[in-house]
Amino acid sequence: MSAVTPRIPIYKDFVLLQLAFLIFLIDQFSKFVIRDQLQFRESFPREGFFRFTHTHNTGSAFGIFQDQNTALIFVSIIGIAILALIYRSQVVPTGLLRLSLGLQIGGAAGNLLDRLLIQHVTDFVDIGTWPVFNVADASIITGLVILGYIFLVAEPVDNEGSGLNGGYGWCPVCDGQMLTVTGGWRCTICGVRERVVGELLTGDRLVEELTGDQKL
Repeated sequence: MSAVTPRIPIYKDFVLLQLAFLIFLIDQFSKFVIRDQLQFRESFPREGFFRFTHTHNTGSAFGIFQDQNTALIFVSIIGIAILALIYRSQVVPTGLLRLSLGLQIGGAAGNLLDRLLIQHVTDFVDIGTWPVFNVADASIITGLVILGYIFLVAEPVDNEGSGLNGGYGWCPVCDGQMLTVTGGWRCTICGVRERVVGELLTGDRLVEELTGDQKL
């Protein structure tokens, strides 16, 4: 068994995809409710610091780059591809990175669908003098802040590890995520287990034995 954890494509990370899909659903549902309940430029309540105001945005987040819908469609697609490449560059993506990418991909997909179907993005969160925005915008910005923290502030994680110290990030059978359990690791998808059974004579690494219903 290889001591280096194999990279896994982003479409097999079900936790990240579930987060992205959840953000996408919340964004689309909230926009549907606003379009159904409020006329264009109508606010609820009519006055106040925090309101829901139905607006159309042909630009990017928070109203910048107006009337660039077609260009922003391509930018959104390229942005999602870049996020996938960032994920791919990590042998074992950290939970914080997966959170960041899930938020951004879900938000980008939500706004992208708007641009494709209705040629503008529905915004509705109206707070004081801040530009009106939506769930997707907030999700993207939050994800970017987390991503900036990961690359600029957080200490780098050695995710090339294996064996007892690093474990296996992904299942060697189905590429599912491996979770640490007593005495080894267990796949969250197929349930296959790896456990530590001994040391080589050199003492510098551990030998893992695959146990369970499936074997390599």
